[in-house]
Amino acid sequence: MTEDAEQLFPIEARALAESLEAGLLDLKSHPEDRALIDGVFRDLHTLKGSGAMFGHTRLAQFLHDFETAFEAVRDGRLRVSPALVELGLRACDHAMALLDGGSAEPGEVLLSALAALTLEPGAAQAAAQPDDLAAGTGVGDSLALGREAAAVPDQDGPPPWSLSVYLAGDTLTLGGRPLGVLDELRALGAQRLHPLLDRLPPLSELTPDRLYVGWRMELPGELSEEVIREAFLFHDEGLDLELERRAAGPAEAAAARGATAAADPEQPDAERRPKGSAGAMMRVPAERLDEMMDRVGELVIAEARLAELAARSGDTLLITVAEEIQRLATSMRETTMSIRMTPIGSISGRFRRLVHDLDATLGKPIDLVIEGQDTELDKTVIEMLADPLMHLIRNSADHGLETPEERRSMGKPDVGTIRMGARYSGAEVVITLADDGRGLDLGKLRAHAEKRGLIGPEDDLDDAEIRALILQPGFSTAQSVTELSGRGVGMDVVRRTIEQLRGTLEVESEPGHGTQISMRLPLTLAIIDGLLVEVAGERYTIPLAAVEHIIELPEDRAQETGHTRLLTIRDKLVPFLRLRQLLDSPGAPGPHQKVVVVTAGELRVGLTVDRIIGSSQTVIKQLSPLHAALKSFSGATVLGDGTVALILDVPQLVAFGQALDAVEAA
Repeated sequence: MTEDAEQLFPIEARALAESLEAGLLDLKSHPEDRALIDGVFRDLHTLKGSGAMFGHTRLAQFLHDFETAFEAVRDGRLRVSPALVELGLRACDHAMALLDGGSAEPGEVLLSALAALTLEPGAAQAAAQPDDLAAGTGVGDSLALGREAAAVPDQDGPPPWSLSVYLAGDTLTLGGRPLGVLDELRALGAQRLHPLLDRLPPLSELTPDRLYVGWRMELPGELSEEVIREAFLFHDEGLDLELERRAAGPAEAAAARGATAAADPEQPDAERRPKGSAGAMMRVPAERLDEMMDRVGELVIAEARLAELAARSGDTLLITVAEEIQRLATSMRETTMSIRMTPIGSISGRFRRLVHDLDATLGKPIDLVIEGQDTELDKTVIEMLADPLMHLIRNSADHGLETPEERRSMGKPDVGTIRMGARYSGAEVVITLADDGRGLDLGKLRAHAEKRGLIGPEDDLDDAEIRALILQPGFSTAQSVTELSGRGVGMDVVRRTIEQLRGTLEVESEPGHGTQISMRLPLTLAIIDGLLVEVAGERYTIPLAAVEHIIELPEDRAQETGHTRLLTIRDKLVPFLRLRQLLDSPGAPGPHQKVVVVTAGELRVGLTVDRIIGSSQTVIKQLSPLHAALKSFSGATVLGDGTVALILDVPQLVAFGQALDAVEAA
């Protein structure tokens, strides 16, 4: 097995575990949904099969009985219950622990619980005889007995399947295990298994590492075609498979025709067979994507320099070539960016599982509502957001939501709601997490902050500043430390992570009606479209996604003093900031200043500049640690002529201007 394959399997396994977990949580609410049942069975089957293929035999053996149990659910011999879902979730956790080299002992407890659950009276295990069950047959064996009984159809049941199959000739060379496939088929109830030797070459032409033998067998008629084909999930390349109902008498033939017509009355059987996926998926290590993004960034800088040189030369042929390279570079940049962009829904599964566990731990029924799951962010941002969002959900469940009795007394429904949403806002993504719980007690917050020495009794704080105290390191109003909270670490982690991502954090709350945390984050940390402007001879870049429009500053307003003034734009008053003054630039402004109107959160603000140079692709280079404290700049970029332009952080710049105005007013 190659090193790449060994590294890839844990990634694939965790993705399957996340899909399995999501399916189980959905089944809890929709236990009769056939598509969900099939999806859970498919994930279990794939995780077990791939585990066996990659040498994780303990993982495969542990999952076998759970796969068998969900096959019984598919066949209608076992019903989905909350207990079965809970066991499935715990099995998912144990499977990942086994993948990390954990002990197999907890799995034995889970398998015993599964056996007890599936062997309960009325659990649809009538296919196995009472004597067998009394003898201590395991759940996998008892369900296999049920399959064997079903493999012999009664007079009115569908006739059995006849299967002839040849695996690809290079199966052994590629590390495939034909015996493992046959074991899968036997587990499905295969009978009358015979080898097919018609493709064996003469002895002189026989190659020892090629597979020439095929097999013919019969399978229970109750099995669906999809289930049978799933046994060859990892051997579909070069597979030669014929599957048909065994020729039978008139009654069996009529039953088979009826089953086929019910499945699809219009399509012939061959057209109903599963086909390959229209769009194949490939997993690539994040490091390679980062490296590719770096290369694309360097390409964008080189393309900008080429365009600059071509424009100076005046050579039409060179300009044409530069424009073509610019088009290709733009296309490559957009493609690379789209690869890095990930929907926030990709991490929502772990939040649903967290809420499921909190529901049981805290004894509070909780409904998690997630909106805007298709909103995309840079993969780096998504991964960094996972832990802060987990902290916020824990805090909402533990501190924010009341007990059912308290909610009932307040006229609220017993079930508390935590709502997570994501949406685009200009050059930012806004992620909110809100609950409908008790809200923040501002008096209690202030008293606790004074007790800890964070503020003095004489400090004059408005409501927003008091609410922001919960973001201070070590701040907690919990009466005692619990497994979930009480140490004051969670919100500090949230604040530091958002600051790392150059985002902002806002806390809103209404006593008795809940709390909302809003996080504003830049769309990407790599490449953006930028508007290049000039202020006092220096060039700066403004993220183009934040720009609404550009107007000329009226001459009668050009010489006004002060950092912030108002303009009437389209019948609305818009404040504008003088970048020359904010940046403490020398010299007097020119006669024809421009106002770039940008969005900063929910605000529309104008930024006055001396000159608009144009738009360009901007590769964001992080500032050195020495300059990291300059909040008004989100980074720097290299221009086509090799010089450096600072990238303006619009929200931080607006906040800086407002703070200066507040100081002047005071």
